[in-house]
Amino acid sequence: MNSLAWIAQIILAAAFLFTGAGKLFAYKRVMGAVEARFKGRPAGVPRGLAAFIGIAEIAGALGVVMPPAFLPPELAAGHLLVRIAAAGLALIMVLAGIYHLRRNEEAAPAVTLFLLALFVILERWPR
Repeated sequence: MNSLAWIAQIILAAAFLFTGAGKLFAYKRVMGAVEARFKGRPAGVPRGLAAFIGIAEIAGALGVVMPPAFLPPELAAGHLLVRIAAAGLALIMVLAGIYHLRRNEEAAPAVTLFLLALFVILERWPR
C-alpha cells in the first residue's frame, strides 16, 4: 500500500501545484476562463483571496511530497507533515465544494480530490 499512497501523494501534489500556480500567477486568465465557461457569470473571487488559496494549495502540494530528510525529526516521524498537508488540502476541497455547489456548478473534482487527500491521511496514519 506504500506505493499506492505515494501515487496518491504525487497526484495530489501535481493537481494542487497546477491549480495553485494558476490562481497565483495567472489570475486574470483563470478568472476569464471561469467566466467564459459559465456564460459571463463573475467568479466572485477577489485577487487577494485567489492568491491566498493559491499559496495554500502550493504549500499543501509541497507538504504531501516533502522527503523526510528535509524535515525536523518531530515532523518526519510518522509522516506528520504529510498528514497535516493532506488535511489542509482536504479542507480546501470541502470549501471549494461548497463554493461550487452554491454556484450550481459541478463539485465532482473537489469531491474527488477530497477523497484522495483523505486516502493519503488514512494511509499515512501510524499503525
